[in-house]
Amino acid sequence: MARTKDPAIRSLLIERAAMMLRTREPVTLRSLVAGTGVSTMAVYTYFGGMDGLWTAMRQEGFKRLAARLDAVSMSTDPVRDLAALGAAYVTNALAAPDLYRIMFDAGFELEDAKAADETLHCLVHAVERAKTAGRFHEAIDPLTLATQSWVIGHGLASLVATGPLPHQVLAQGAPMLTALFTSAGDAADSCRRSVEQGWQTALTPTTADIQPPNQEEPPTSPTRPPAPKTL
Repeated sequence: MARTKDPAIRSLLIERAAMMLRTREPVTLRSLVAGTGVSTMAVYTYFGGMDGLWTAMRQEGFKRLAARLDAVSMSTDPVRDLAALGAAYVTNALAAPDLYRIMFDAGFELEDAKAADETLHCLVHAVERAKTAGRFHEAIDPLTLATQSWVIGHGLASLVATGPLPHQVLAQGAPMLTALFTSAGDAADSCRRSVEQGWQTALTPTTADIQPPNQEEPPTSPTRPPAPKTL
């Protein structure tokens, strides 16, 4: 009878690999399992090898992002909700900066290729709601505006979560989104109020939502785990 896989071990290895990347430790087969109480074979059992682990880490990042976006309470104000989704994106990056870096390494395929598209679809749907409510021009393309909104959130998240800029820089998100949405047709005053209400959640994350970046050296893209030659 095949042994039942323990999801706790899978999560343990993903979390440990992410932590090692954040602290700039080389992620090798042996170093990954050192001190965990599991053998090197666990990496093959649960991921099929180190490349599979990297893929699983990317997928876990998008899984957590999806959970963050799903947790955003929708209101009767679609512009507020659009800003709140952007704030949730940023908060997710601050909560798990290690996984956030890995999410966008296209060198390894996602287990579920739709994960990234579904993230963007949440923003597209919010833009469509705003158009229906008359907040944005009819000529506005929802996908284009959603992508532009994502670029703002992603840029801020990357600069803050990986260390170059302080958390206070996130306050710039509200005026940038306001400028974007007013260019799409929203009235300046109501847009500013809506965006500030939605974006505020990115400025007041809980302590558990922030992992300080490693300051020993300038942040760089993490090195992919090498394929092991021996056990």
